Amino acid sequence: MSRAPVSWNRIPRLKPKEVIALRLAQFPSRNGPFTVYGNGRSYGDVCLTGDATLLKTRHLDRFIAFDPDTGVLECQAGVTLQEVLDLTVSQGWFLAVTPGTRFATVGGAIANDVHGKNHHSAGSFGHHVISLELVRSDGEILTCSLEENPLWFQATLGGLGLTGLIASVRLQLLAIESPWMRVVSQRFANLSEFWELNKSMEANWPYTVAWVDCLAKGANLGRGVYYAAKHLDAHSFQSSESLTPKPLSREKTLTFPLDSPISLVNNLSLRAFNSLYFRKPVEPLGGFAHYVPYFYPLDAIRHWNRIYGRKGFYQYQCVLPPQTSVDGINAMLQAISKSGQGSFLAVLKTFGERPAAGMLSFPRPGATLALDFPNREGHTQSLFETLDSIVHEAGGALYPAKDARMPAELFRQAFPAWEQFAHYIDPQLTSNFWKRITT
Repeated sequence: MSRAPVSWNRIPRLKPKEVIALRLAQFPSRNGPFTVYGNGRSYGDVCLTGDATLLKTRHLDRFIAFDPDTGVLECQAGVTLQEVLDLTVSQGWFLAVTPGTRFATVGGAIANDVHGKNHHSAGSFGHHVISLELVRSDGEILTCSLEENPLWFQATLGGLGLTGLIASVRLQLLAIESPWMRVVSQRFANLSEFWELNKSMEANWPYTVAWVDCLAKGANLGRGVYYAAKHLDAHSFQSSESLTPKPLSREKTLTFPLDSPISLVNNLSLRAFNSLYFRKPVEPLGGFAHYVPYFYPLDAIRHWNRIYGRKGFYQYQCVLPPQTSVDGINAMLQAISKSGQGSFLAVLKTFGERPAAGMLSFPRPGATLALDFPNREGHTQSLFETLDSIVHEAGGALYPAKDARMPAELFRQAFPAWEQFAHYIDPQLTSNFWKRITT
């Protein structure tokens, strides 16, 4: 290959020893180490290596079975979430949990135990995995579920692709009556208003998330726009003359054309965008949205990661426990605002009380904040050190799937089961992330 695979944030740039596109769910007939790579939609180095062979699993893309009566789907791990939806939505089934891109693979969604806007009502992706088939480098094949090999199951959910090759998966999908969403939106003036609004919204809406102005200060600190949604029922869908289904094949996409040498995200562009976004019209009484632009707005812009320039960008996503989240999120937004750094799409939401699905699962009770930061090297790293200190003091965690520089001590504090998990790592598998946070 002329160019080594990278993660979506383009950091770090590592060249593996070799890249192999797997056609069968089995290890190559040679010694490792190996690193498993899906569709490159994670951020950071959980699927990257500089001294191992990269195993690309995207060609493991076969559907095995689908029962439209029960919503149980069986497929190989290289199938993308988009391919799942293309098959199932027209038959009345949706992903029970989906991240913000449908271009991730099913295997990647399991390996990172991804979450969506509905964690408070549905948990994480791993909570809807019925079973999976795990291939080990010694040829052993394990069927893993809550009933069969349950510890292997818990290690693989959120296991960062280190326990073996996920060959196939059985998923329980969510029944829906139409491809449309009912969506409400409401501005909030500061963080205090967010917490009050969030409590009332989560009680009645399965999908909730807020955009926050990461540069706002003083009495406006944490101001933003709150979004809540639910799948539209068939009666509302059929009675509304304004709803015209749009096939995915006709979806309009744009391409960000410029691979800029510098980031186009800066203090000036951020302030202009945030001011306009905060003041855009909201729909407190509700409106309609097709599921594609609602769940996956950035998927409509091909190569949107180029906006951050050739140096790439970092995403900083943390979760703080309920007892420290109010003060902790406040302190983090103050530090980010003071730095003048941040992203157009800064996301704040709360996770529900459902226990983690996997040993290393990131979603847990509390509030999660996620922002993208242009790679300004020392300036950015200095901000991250400040944020790390706040997260550490609050007893929080950073998200491995979105990480390219997490300190080892912060990982070990936030994921105390890491030593137990280490017993389930396949001896032929590694990643730059795992080496970085355990050595």
